[in-house]
Amino acid sequence: MFTVVAEGVLKVLTMTDEKTKKKAIEAAADIYGVDSIAADLEEQKLTVVGQMDAVAVVKRLKKVGKVDIVSVGPAVEEKKEEKKEEAKEDKQ
Repeated sequence: MFTVVAEGVLKVLTMTDEKTKKKAIEAAADIYGVDSIAADLEEQKLTVVGQMDAVAVVKRLKKVGKVDIVSVGPAVEEKKEEKKEEAKEDKQ
């Protein structure tokens, strides 16, 4: 059985330069169900958004280097939309 998530934040410990960043992005992009990928080189974080198997993402990124899971859960964008709606209601 696999886990379907909306967003996964992973720490790729070997992502220290542009070359490994590119490899990590390419590895995550090959996975079915990935909608978007964001990489932060300073914090060594890779954020993957979509309806995909979290285990498959980690397995694929282990080929690039050591991977730690920071968080797995619903996408942050949904929360931002809710806050905007609340702010509009407060103004009225």
